[in-house]
Amino acid sequence: MAIALIGFAVLLGLCFLGFRVGFATLIVGFVGFAMLRGWEASFAMVGQQVFHDSMNYNLSVIPLFILMGVFIVHAQISKDLYDAAYAALGRFRGGLALATVLAAGGFSAVCGSTLATAATMSKVAMPPMRNYKYSDRLAAGTIAAGGTLGIMIPPSVPLVIYGLIAEQDIGLLFIAGILPGLLLITLFMICVGIVVRRDPLAAPDAPPLEPARKKEAIRGTLPVLILFIVVLGGIYSGAFTATEASGIGAFGAAVIAVMRGNLRSIGEWRTCLADATVTTATIFIVLLGAIVFSQFINLSGMPYDLLDFVDHHELTPFQLVIFVCVIAILMGMVFEAIGILVLLVPVFLPALQLSGIDMIWFGILVVLVSEIGLITPPIGMNVFVVKSVLPDVKLGAIFRGVTPYIIALVTGLILVLLVPQIATFLPGLMR
Repeated sequence: MAIALIGFAVLLGLCFLGFRVGFATLIVGFVGFAMLRGWEASFAMVGQQVFHDSMNYNLSVIPLFILMGVFIVHAQISKDLYDAAYAALGRFRGGLALATVLAAGGFSAVCGSTLATAATMSKVAMPPMRNYKYSDRLAAGTIAAGGTLGIMIPPSVPLVIYGLIAEQDIGLLFIAGILPGLLLITLFMICVGIVVRRDPLAAPDAPPLEPARKKEAIRGTLPVLILFIVVLGGIYSGAFTATEASGIGAFGAAVIAVMRGNLRSIGEWRTCLADATVTTATIFIVLLGAIVFSQFINLSGMPYDLLDFVDHHELTPFQLVIFVCVIAILMGMVFEAIGILVLLVPVFLPALQLSGIDMIWFGILVVLVSEIGLITPPIGMNVFVVKSVLPDVKLGAIFRGVTPYIIALVTGLILVLLVPQIATFLPGLMR
C-alpha cells in the first residue's frame, strides 16, 4: 500500500504543477506498474489496456452525447428555454433568477455539460438580470450554481464515465439522475426565494414577457422537450439502449439545429464536429489514464488493504459511504468531476461492492458530491467559467453568490444519503 500512497502523492504533485489529470494518471500508473513488475510488463500492460478498452463499444456513448450537446449549443435554443422559464416563473419575486435555474436544468437535459451550461447561461441570463438591477452576487451565483445541474440531469458525461469504471448500466444511471436533478432544481429555487426575501433589493421586480414572445419561446422549446422525452423515454421503456439513445439524441439535435437555421454550412458542421472531437479526445485520455492507473493501484494491493481496514474497524455500509463522500468532497476542492471519479471509484470499488452497497445509488452520490466541488473554493470550475464570460464581475462576488447553493447541494446530498429511494425508485421500476 505504501507505493500506492506514494503514487497518489506524485499524482497530486503533477496536477498542482499543471499536468492534465489524464496524462498525470497515465504517467503515474505506467511508472508505478513498472516499479512493481518491470518496464517490459508495464509497456505490455499499457498497450493491451489502451487497445482493448478503446475498442469498447459502450465508449461510443461519450462522443455521441457530446455531439448532441454541441449541436444543441449551436442551435442557440437557450434563449427560448430562458424566456419560457421566465414566462412560467416571472410573476414570483426573483423571477429572473428562478428562470435561470429552470432554464439551466432544461438546457442540461439536452446538453450534458456543466461548463457549457454555465457559459451559455452567463450569456443568456446575465443581461436581463442586469437590466433590471439584480445584484451581481445573486445573478452570477445563480448562473454558476445552475450550471452544476449539467452533470446530474441526464444525459450526463460523468454518469457515463462512472458507469464504465464501475461496470454499471448507463441507462439505469441516467434514469436514477432524474429525481435527484429535480430535487436540486427545487432546492435551488428555494434558495432564490430565501435570498430575495432577506434582501429584496437583490432582485427588483421585472415586467412579464409580451404574449407574442411568450408563445414564440414556448414553441421554440418544444423540439428540445420532445428530444429529451424520446431519448430518456426510450431508455426507460427499453426501446433502445443508452448507446443507441446517444445516436438518436445526436441525430435529433442536428435536426433541431438545421431547422433553426444554425447548421446549414460546411463551416458550421466542421466547427461542431471539431469541438466534439476535442472534448471527446480529452475525456478519452482521462479514461485511458484512469484504466492504467487503476491497474497499478490494483497491483499494489491498496483496494484489498482498504477491505481489511473496513473489516478491522467494522464499518457499516452507511459509514463506508459517508467516509468515501467526505474524501470526495475534499477532492472536489482540487479536482473536477471526472478527476474525482477516475481517482476515487477504482480504489473503493471492491470495498463498496462487498459491503452490498447499491452502486447506482452510490454513483448518484459521487456525482452530487462532484457538483459541490464545481462551485467550492479554491478551484470552483463553474465560478471561473462564469468569471471568464463576465470579466467585470468580481470573483469574490461570485463565490459569495454560490454560498447558499453550496448549502442547498449539501442538503440534497444528505437527503439522497438518508433516502436512497430518491435515486433508486425509478431504476427499480426498470429492473
